[in-house]
Amino acid sequence: MRSLKLKFPDSGQEAGAAGYSAGYTLLLLGVILLMGVLYQFKAAMDEAAYWDSRIAGIERMAQRKTAPRISSAHGNREMKQEVTRANAVLSQIDLPWEALFDSVEYASSLDVALLSFQPDAASRTLRIGGEAKNMPALLDFVGTLEREAVLEDAYLLKYEIKQDDPQQPVIFSLVASWIE
Repeated sequence: MRSLKLKFPDSGQEAGAAGYSAGYTLLLLGVILLMGVLYQFKAAMDEAAYWDSRIAGIERMAQRKTAPRISSAHGNREMKQEVTRANAVLSQIDLPWEALFDSVEYASSLDVALLSFQPDAASRTLRIGGEAKNMPALLDFVGTLEREAVLEDAYLLKYEIKQDDPQQPVIFSLVASWIE
């Protein structure tokens, strides 16, 4: 019986220095890329921690029964305004954005173009402005919004048919309430 001679390329016989250097170069590039991503992640986490501690400090100041140790009434008024703005930002962040966008995107069609999307966290309403090709397309859009699980009480505030346009599109504004 004859013996077999096997040659493996990575055994150094035929691979040469070029194969090794390409592998090491890719490894080095991957490590550098990983370090960059980790650095950006750390910076983002540091910024989030800073804003969390800042908001927590402002809320502690607002919850104290005694006035803060600011001597002037002007400084106290500024602090209350900053707390009010921070609470407004937090209420906007806590909106169910994904569910709202998914519902509106599902309800929309090629016959309806959305031009504005304005949620109001205080009244839990969503104001949508847009343009429809015709009135049946607009009514279908409102009906589909009403059937969405996240939205309720969808109704038209106003609409106007553009008489000067040959296609006579319908410009509309509607309101819908969302369910938590």
